[in-house]
Amino acid sequence: EPTVRTELMEQIPPIAIFLQESRPKFPTAFFEYLMPIVVRYLTDINNQVRKASQEALLILLEQDLVAQSDIENKVCPILLDLSAPDSDDEYKVEAVNIICKMASMLSRTTVEHMLLPRFCELCSDGKLFQVRKICAANFGDICNAVGQEATERLLIPKFFELCSDSVWGMRKACAECFMAVSYTTSPEVRRSKLSPLFISLISDTCRWVRQAAFQSLGPFISTFANPSSAGLYIREDGTLSIRPSAQDVNSNSCQPSNNITLMSSSANAA
Repeated sequence: EPTVRTELMEQIPPIAIFLQESRPKFPTAFFEYLMPIVVRYLTDINNQVRKASQEALLILLEQDLVAQSDIENKVCPILLDLSAPDSDDEYKVEAVNIICKMASMLSRTTVEHMLLPRFCELCSDGKLFQVRKICAANFGDICNAVGQEATERLLIPKFFELCSDSVWGMRKACAECFMAVSYTTSPEVRRSKLSPLFISLISDTCRWVRQAAFQSLGPFISTFANPSSAGLYIREDGTLSIRPSAQDVNSNSCQPSNNITLMSSSANAA
């Protein structure tokens, strides 16, 4: 029964945590018994079971309970199969969604070598606009996961494609994550490539795209500032924060903190 398999998946994370805490007594139980179930259920015929398996996988990754070898040899191959060009549409949409969510939890090497090539392919998926939209909405997170070199070499060309997509929702998603993408690039790329691209979004024929671009204008401009002098930095949760200067802290030592936090477009897209 699918309900039984779904309930089983919901119990996997707490069992895995227990086994981790009791590892001397159960050194291999998780890797031998539980992890294969999670991987197998990623391809279950029932969508609720697959969803529960995906949620369990993300929790396990977040808690750092999955070995690097299992990620590279078991999890990534399944996701690459599910997101292949000839894969079922529903499976492909789910796979690209999970790839985007787990990218921030994996090592940069794993993401760049195993998942980034497929992500770039999915950005150009001409069959399903849902796939391209997921890629656009999570573009900033992928850039952050792979770093500046891979972003400028592989991802920026794909970002240009998505920013000129015929579906306005794609262009809107790009406008919303523009700051996160810009923050990952060099000042020269921001000036010579991203600035003209942003102007095209802020002049878009669709008012929803223009509105999203105007909302991202301030955060995008902030990426041109020198963090050491302006005090601007990106938190791990994807928000742009302004750190007060030492002088302000001293002068307001008896006052409540007046940090200003601006939600980045990538956080809004999520």
